[in-house]
Amino acid sequence: MKIVSGKQMCRALERHGWTLARIKGSHHIYRHTESGRRTVVPVHGNQDLKPGTQRGIMRDAGLTEGDV
Repeated sequence: MKIVSGKQMCRALERHGWTLARIKGSHHIYRHTESGRRTVVPVHGNQDLKPGTQRGIMRDAGLTEGDV
């Protein structure tokens, strides 16, 4: 799995139909336009996401490794 930053994950989510609902501190909360599902992405500059965090976001969003 290619490790990405929070900013890169946000761009990948937006490409797949997710919209930014709100921001609280460094956490960007995204909602899916059709299903209404929610996922949270920690954005700390260009720091890479931890592997477990990235895997959880991808699972919540229904993304595969090729999508990111």
